[in-house]
This record gives sequence, structure tokens and C-alpha cells, in this order.
Amino acid sequence: MHGDPKRYNAWRPRLIGISALLMTSIMWGSSFPAIKFTVSIIDEATYTWMRGAISLLGLFPYFVHQLSKNKIKKREILGGLAAGVSFILGIWLQGWGTKFTTASNSAFITGLFIVFVHIYDASVNKNYSPRTVASLIAAVAGIYFLTKPSGGVGIGEMLVLIGAVFWAAQVLIVDKFSDTNPIIFTFYEVIPSVFFIPISLMNKNFSISNTLNVLPAIIYLGLVSTNIAFILQVYGQRWLGPFESSLIMLFEPIFAAIFAAILLGERFTLTWLLGSMLILIGMFVAISRAKLKINKSSN
Repeated sequence: MHGDPKRYNAWRPRLIGISALLMTSIMWGSSFPAIKFTVSIIDEATYTWMRGAISLLGLFPYFVHQLSKNKIKKREILGGLAAGVSFILGIWLQGWGTKFTTASNSAFITGLFIVFVHIYDASVNKNYSPRTVASLIAAVAGIYFLTKPSGGVGIGEMLVLIGAVFWAAQVLIVDKFSDTNPIIFTFYEVIPSVFFIPISLMNKNFSISNTLNVLPAIIYLGLVSTNIAFILQVYGQRWLGPFESSLIMLFEPIFAAIFAAILLGERFTLTWLLGSMLILIGMFVAISRAKLKINKSSN
């Protein structure tokens, strides 16, 4: 690639986008052990607003700086809040649904957000071809082998599926506003989480001692899995379309399994390797001929 400067320059923006979104997937993948631990001690509403509150505290100094310089744009506010509503509903429904189903079922159904992204991209942007269909089939098959879901469809599966629709909406909204300042966008994206505070306080099982027990995990989720990961997502999606971006973000369960092996001693299986390879194939099929997005950002 380096032997052909024109080819390298054409691929360079894609490589930037791929790298940023892979880092996002790593951080999201590392969050699963922390999420599972947290929702086993506190309810999903408390988990949602606490994660958001830590995130906002981390971003607040930069927000104040930009505000003092009058550099916050209306697009960043509107786009961030819209993405935030989808994000918060997605993690709330995912956390709620996971209580009634297995972690593998939840991971598989959440991964189906790529189907909803593809349906929108194909119908609205007319972005469909045998290549995109093949990459979609490979990705869904990969998620299936990776997570090995079991059982029928119950309330847990339905809640997680609705959450997947909101995850898809978040990816599509970020795609529309990826030219904005990613840090300010992320700040406004997290703001809707505070609306879960009243729901949390009305819960009879709310306990300050329990919230303190999960605080280290919440701090990690807020500062790393939310702030850094979402800033990189907004930046990475500047260079790639929504379908290609969602394919790369399917690496989240792959990295989740890797972290589970490192931290929890879980072992890789042949079906896990097969699923990972199918997702990798799906990503390369989609990325190899994808149209490059024009970055109009001045940030």
C-alpha cells in the first residue's frame, strides 16, 4: 500500500475511521464484566444515571471552556441530545432485558442492530448491493456463532431487541452529526441519563451502600466506556458510512470474549473463532469497496 501513494492516500481516511471505531469496540467490549457486576447489585435506572453522571463530570471542564469561548454550536446540542435519547434508552432496555435472559442471548440480539442500520441505509440512502447483503449475512452468522444464543423469545429478548433498535438509531444519528466537535457532542449525548434519577429514587430497593459498592465499576464505565469510546465513535464515523461503521462495532462481543478470557479465565471455542472470522470477513467485504465520506468538519 505504501508503494502506491495515491492508493495509500485514498485508504488513509478509512484507516483512521477503522482504527477509531476498533478502539471504541475494545472499550465497549471491556465494559461487559463491569455492567454485569453493576446490574447484579443496583437496578438498571440507577446504573444508567450514575454512569451518565460520572461521564458528565469528566467532560464538564472542557464543556465550560468551550462555553466561555462561545464555541458550542446548535448542531452539537441537537445532535447530541437526539443521540443521547437513543443511547440511554438502548442501555436501559439492554440492562433491563439482560436480567430476564442469558448474556449470550443479549449479546446476539444487541448485535442485530446492524440489521436495522442496513434496512435504513438501503431504503433511505439506496445503499444496497450483493456485496452489502453478503457482508450483512456474514456478520449476523458471525454474531450467532460468537454468542451461541439459546431458548425461545421471552420478555428479556424482546426488551433487548427494542434496545437494539435504539442502538441502530444512535449509529444513524451520529452519522448525520459526525462533523461536529466529538467531545461536546458526547457531553450532550449523555445529558438525557439524568432523567433516570427520579425513577431510581422511587425504587424501594435503592441503597446508598450498594451504589458505593459499584462506584469503581461505574467510574470506569463513565470515563472510559462512555466518554473516550463515544468521542472516538463520533470521530471514526466521519470517515465511514453507517453500515460500515456498525460492522466494525460488531467487534465489541469479540473483545468482550477476549477480556472474559483474560479476566475471568474463560476459554475460546471453535465456534467463537468461526464467528470472529465471519465478522472479520463481513467487515472487509463491506469496507473494501465502500464510498469514502467527505469530511466537512472544521473541528
